[in-house]
Amino acid sequence: MKAIYILILVFSVSVINAQFLPNYMTKQERAYMPNYVRNISATGITIPPASKVRSVAEWEEMQAIVISWVNYEAQLTEIVRAAVEECDVYILTDNQSGTQSYLQNHGVNTTNVHYINYSTNSVWIRDYGVNNIYTNDVDSLLFLDWIYNRPRPDDDASASPIADAFNIPLYETTQAPTDLVNTGGNYFTDGFGTAFGEELILSENEAGNDYNVTAKTEADIDTIMKHFMGINRFIKFPVLPYDGIHHIDMHMKMLDEETILCAEYPTGVADGPQIEDNLQNVLAPENSVFGDSYRVVRIPSPPDLNGDYPANGWNGGYYYTYTNSLIINKTVIVPTYYEEYDTTALRIYQEAMPGYNIVGVDCDDNSGPIFASGAIHCITHEIATTDPLLISHQRLRDTDNIYTNYEVKAKIMHRSGISSATLYYKTNLAASYQSVSMSFTNTLLNEWTGYIPVQQSGTKVYYYIEANAVSGKTQVRPMPAPAGYWMFRVNNTTDIADSNNLNINIFCTENSLRILSDKQFNSYIVITDMLGKQVYNDRADIVKGENLIQLNSFNLNKGVYLISLNYNNSYITNKFVIR
Repeated sequence: MKAIYILILVFSVSVINAQFLPNYMTKQERAYMPNYVRNISATGITIPPASKVRSVAEWEEMQAIVISWVNYEAQLTEIVRAAVEECDVYILTDNQSGTQSYLQNHGVNTTNVHYINYSTNSVWIRDYGVNNIYTNDVDSLLFLDWIYNRPRPDDDASASPIADAFNIPLYETTQAPTDLVNTGGNYFTDGFGTAFGEELILSENEAGNDYNVTAKTEADIDTIMKHFMGINRFIKFPVLPYDGIHHIDMHMKMLDEETILCAEYPTGVADGPQIEDNLQNVLAPENSVFGDSYRVVRIPSPPDLNGDYPANGWNGGYYYTYTNSLIINKTVIVPTYYEEYDTTALRIYQEAMPGYNIVGVDCDDNSGPIFASGAIHCITHEIATTDPLLISHQRLRDTDNIYTNYEVKAKIMHRSGISSATLYYKTNLAASYQSVSMSFTNTLLNEWTGYIPVQQSGTKVYYYIEANAVSGKTQVRPMPAPAGYWMFRVNNTTDIADSNNLNINIFCTENSLRILSDKQFNSYIVITDMLGKQVYNDRADIVKGENLIQLNSFNLNKGVYLISLNYNNSYITNKFVIR
């Protein structure tokens, strides 16, 4: 949006054109706020999109990131160095040649770097940049711009040149009664209608707010988010006492539809008690889009270099954070501080997101952004692809199932339609993946289903999904696959021959299975082909001695099959061949 700002109390030039501004509001800015009146001449669309919209999650495919070249050049350079391997990088700058020379002099490949001739007030583009939304889940890309919660006119107006650079329609919440103040650091979404933030958004839009916007109740805010961004559930956490800016990205991040990375402090220290209270009383009663509880991954927050944690407002240690990271396709850029804690943090990211390229960028180099209450996420903003192929899957949990194949379901969508989907799996990281075709099983949910063959206890199963659109586009999930994967364990159970003193043998004849047992027991018999397709699953009363199971009615083709029987919560699995 382009805006005209009337300042009843005239700002000094140094305030309006200030370049070294922290992520928080300075005392001088706070003093000016009561007199900072916005008369906005919108260049974007101020009514909600006519089509159903879906806000884009940060782990989806991105075509670019946008940064503002204002201070912290060392950190911005390393972000660009990592990001150009994944996507384009757009830089807001009023000195293209100087910015380009700086990057090239530091060995950065600038082939995928583009420049937007625009001067911002500050570097904190996460808070004032555009938000990604799609019409009809995977159709057209739109941008959405809120009113920035800082008296920084050039920052607030930057959405328009960004939208122009990408030629994407811009929607705005800038006109009453939908004039909404919000900040990107206090927002993230699961990509399916749920958003998270701190209650800061309530106070910034309530009656008597500092921004001269229409007073709004929580229900009013939720309605605006629903109509403009497709958010049907907005989970808001009580603000943390020692995070002075109250931005959720300083202590929490979503890694996928059901996994939340959360900062952890020593017992009773800093914001630890409030974070734990928020997890127990706000998050725990909520379910993910898949209907189950959220998975929470803890990541320890370090003290600053003086050994201090945040305390007593701004008088304690600096607010060091590892959750303030950027996911950009197959790479995750993580703020780092010093090795003692960095090693643990980077390991936690790698374990939570196997196959991703985890890149650390020092944010504590005596003049890093962390001293201004921000890190990597705060100074970057992603731009979604214009051609999304959506794959959403609830990863399989560890299981005791050693009798039936493992069902894998995924929502898969592309505006041209999906021509095929394939499930890949293996049980040894050094081995090659085996493939299983998935079937389109639910048109209403856009759901595809495949089966991983049943495995013996003690097995680890690694798998991923690939989909092909009618247009020819291909996508995988997790995005770094095949290097990236989901994994589940088939838990150990004791072999029947040991735990139950059972002796059993299985033989295959031309048209039957011959099972010899020294005990009588009731069992399930499951037969699958080597692609994981289940061809038989039924109860069987195994008698002591010889048992015959006729195969003629199964119409089995020639090939290798697996048969599994269960006995007293144990199992036996054998291969047999139809010749």
